[in-house]
Amino acid sequence: MKSLKSLGFASLLAAMTLGGAVFAQAPAPTPATTSSTATATTPDSGQAPATATTAPAAAPAPAAAEPSATAAPAASKIPEFNKPTPGIGQPTEAISLQPQVTDIGLFAQKFDTALIVIITIICVVVLALLAWVILRYNRRANPTPSRTSHNTVIEIVWTVAPVLILLCIAVPSIKLLARQYATPKPDLTVKVIGHQWYWSYQYPDNGDFEVVSNILTDAQDDAKGEPRQLGVDARMVVPVDSVIKIITTSDDVIHSFAVPAFWTKMDAVPGRLNETWFKVNRTGLYYGQCSELCGARHGYMPIAVDVVTKAQFAQWVAANGGTIGAKPKSSDATANSPISNPAATTASPEPGAGAPTTATENATAAATPASQSATN
Repeated sequence: MKSLKSLGFASLLAAMTLGGAVFAQAPAPTPATTSSTATATTPDSGQAPATATTAPAAAPAPAAAEPSATAAPAASKIPEFNKPTPGIGQPTEAISLQPQVTDIGLFAQKFDTALIVIITIICVVVLALLAWVILRYNRRANPTPSRTSHNTVIEIVWTVAPVLILLCIAVPSIKLLARQYATPKPDLTVKVIGHQWYWSYQYPDNGDFEVVSNILTDAQDDAKGEPRQLGVDARMVVPVDSVIKIITTSDDVIHSFAVPAFWTKMDAVPGRLNETWFKVNRTGLYYGQCSELCGARHGYMPIAVDVVTKAQFAQWVAANGGTIGAKPKSSDATANSPISNPAATTASPEPGAGAPTTATENATAAATPASQSATN
């Protein structure tokens, strides 16, 4: 009897378990759709709710019906104007300076030629004097040596001649240095920042955008026709026949911005702003490199300067999101300082653009809904 009761109890438990499993697998009931329209509202918009018709579930809206405003705009390509010119703006096989394209560089090149002529004359004269002394006053040619111990003419000559030579060298040297460091009124300012190990260029006169320049690989140089280890992915672009003021600095170690064809070299020191300038006379692509030992990849910091026409420069600035003629409102940043101009604190300031100045404007500004841009 007990075994029958146990068998019946086990059968009841099995039936309950099977029923629970079947109930769990049953699909949830689908609510019936009572209306084909729905009401859509924007929270806190302050506008009346808008009624929108919903499409049936079996016929979803096509992808083409989505608003075109959600599509991302195509990025504009940054133009590159000039191609490398062999022998111009890059290293050559000649044992001489690179061809110069600035007035200062042309002056320095002439001065370099003059120095070569001067040192050649000095070497020839000294060599001739040595040869004359060796041949004329040796023991066989002159067994009885001269007893002359003083000669006024010779002493004056060997004192005055070096002084005149140094004057001939010093005058153009000082003139060259003065022209290099006396920056005229600039047409464009570019801030050059050295990093380990790449360059970046900021254009504060054109919206303060920044260009980051990295070295290309050898394969990319070959594909673009660039000199090996001198090509970059983003060039520094400046207009031709314009005074370009260069402000150099660094964010890590000492670098040096150098473009041989411009006769330009200036150290980039962390925490310090150094200044130089150049004015290029012809368009073209000119290369340089970091000329200060700055670390393991010092040899992989090339400089590429693309000198273009003013119209091309405006096109390049627009492609980078900058503007032409975006000068600061005041050339003197301390004009409104209470220290340099105490009157600036007592004078009533002019209302700024868009700032409410009257009670009516204040009330109107306060009544503007905070979520208006969201509802639009």
